[in-house]
Amino acid sequence: MRPARAVVIWAVVALAVAVPVIAAAASPLLAWRQPVYIAAGFAGVVSLSLLLLQPMLIGGYLPGLSPYRRRRLHLLVGGTLVVAVIVHVAGLWITSPPDVVDALLFRSPTPFSAWGVIAMWAVFATALLATLRRPLRLRPRLWRIGHVSLALVIVAGAIAHALLIEGTMETISKTALCILIVAVVMKLLADRRGRGLTSRSASNR
Repeated sequence: MRPARAVVIWAVVALAVAVPVIAAAASPLLAWRQPVYIAAGFAGVVSLSLLLLQPMLIGGYLPGLSPYRRRRLHLLVGGTLVVAVIVHVAGLWITSPPDVVDALLFRSPTPFSAWGVIAMWAVFATALLATLRRPLRLRPRLWRIGHVSLALVIVAGAIAHALLIEGTMETISKTALCILIVAVVMKLLADRRGRGLTSRSASNR
């Protein structure tokens, strides 16, 4: 890959991740909010931003990284995502336990709550599946199906959750980040499907 193209890719990713966080920091809705609430909100913003990195790492779309480093970073980002989700939910619990209980029981009147809970459980299930992959000796095909299925639930739930909320995240940067996440995921799925078709075609010759 040409150096100029690599710089452009890294610059776009950096802006896509940083701009929503910076815009949220400048939100007037943060005025008079408790520090715990602010921390919980930013943990949610960080969680959404991390979703862009995961498919890019798996697909090899970030230049200059070896396959080994990409896998290690994928695990690191996945662990960070789990921590960010826990901080997000824990912070909201501290500031308003009844709202969190209603969300967890899917009886909240706000639609974004249900999508957030679905994405949360999918994140936890993905982490559990990754932890148990070796002890359970999961076959590669079964692992891929489970991992990809949960990842799609996470992306769909997190994006719906973010877009439905009228909160600290700025609308344009939030929407652009969500569109970019969907585009990268769709490209990854298309690339994987293309490789699968190529492999089956070669094996039938």
